[in-house]
Amino acid sequence: MSAPSPLAQLSLAELQRRTSEKWRHYPPDVLPLWVAEMDVALAEPIARALARAVADGDLGYTISERYLDALDGFARRHWAWQGVAAGRARAVLNVMSGVAAAIAVMTEPGDHVVLNCPVYAPFYSYTENSGRVVEEAALSEEGRLEFGELEAAFARARASSQRPAYLLCSPHNPTGTLHRPDELARVLELAGAYGVRVIADEIHAPLVLRGSFTPLLSLPGAEGAVAILSASKAFNLAGAPAAALVVGEAATDVLSALEHRVVPGPSHLGVIAQVGALSEGDAWLTGLLSDLRARQDLLVELLGAHLPLARYRPGDATYLAWLDLRALELHGAIGATRGRMDSMSGPAAHFLEHARVALSDGAAFGTGGLGRVRLNFATTEAILTEALERLGRSVS
Repeated sequence: MSAPSPLAQLSLAELQRRTSEKWRHYPPDVLPLWVAEMDVALAEPIARALARAVADGDLGYTISERYLDALDGFARRHWAWQGVAAGRARAVLNVMSGVAAAIAVMTEPGDHVVLNCPVYAPFYSYTENSGRVVEEAALSEEGRLEFGELEAAFARARASSQRPAYLLCSPHNPTGTLHRPDELARVLELAGAYGVRVIADEIHAPLVLRGSFTPLLSLPGAEGAVAILSASKAFNLAGAPAAALVVGEAATDVLSALEHRVVPGPSHLGVIAQVGALSEGDAWLTGLLSDLRARQDLLVELLGAHLPLARYRPGDATYLAWLDLRALELHGAIGATRGRMDSMSGPAAHFLEHARVALSDGAAFGTGGLGRVRLNFATTEAILTEALERLGRSVS
């Protein structure tokens, strides 16, 4: 029996009935390829679990342990990793609330937190709003970790902080880079040498198109690190949040410190939905990854036909494309803000005005983002094709 095709099931009219931010932030004539939400039908095991809960009136307080058990089973099946062990994980509302909690207990106000720019825009706002200082370490031109930059940033953070930290995005958003085991091992080596604690956002871990994901905590040297994982990105469950903050063997102090803080836990429906995804969603996920590989190939073809001056290096993970459009010399309303996903300038502003296609402005992702955009290709063939045709016409 062939795997289902999640990205081929819904029409534009069906998608436009949705009331999520993706489909309501812009007018209906805009094709939204910006925020990281997929245009998929809900996986059947998730729909079944949620329908049963609503029918039973099962809308009370949640029991988080079954979420951690389901995540542990998923990690064992997919990554041969047994790290979601008893006493080393805590369920939290979502990945960014877990990141915020980890920053709060692993660093002090005024400490420096290292980020690899360009990187997921809320990393900046969450770090700065917590009273910490962003220390940027640029990625290479190929979108990979650049260890000279990283070591220099660690040294600056160490010199300026009591308890510096490094917020790692793995796999990386927006580039789609899948960090290799040797790269992660080097990260841990440098972090140990400079006394920098590592916090890994691994929300895109199930979305590997080529190769294999390596959990940071599965590697030697990660005993003092923390990782936050969730099924929300891979199964399109941002509206049913749940996540797990998992600590290394020598980082149980983080869990102890969290006992004395108010940290939001997952919603009951979030646990129900994500347990269904993690326990029974493997076939659906297999179909999704096949669809995403096909969409990425289609994107390459469409860029060649309609935006030949765009530079794009397909990533091995995520459904996000990081496009370098500097050669197009596009200009639009200035006002993009680092850390704000809904602000726009340059190419993103041009395409919104002249093509009625919404993309994420590269400037929001920090240094190195000017003249670039992030495009979400987790949509139907028809929508992706129409969007690229519009982009091409707007610059022709």
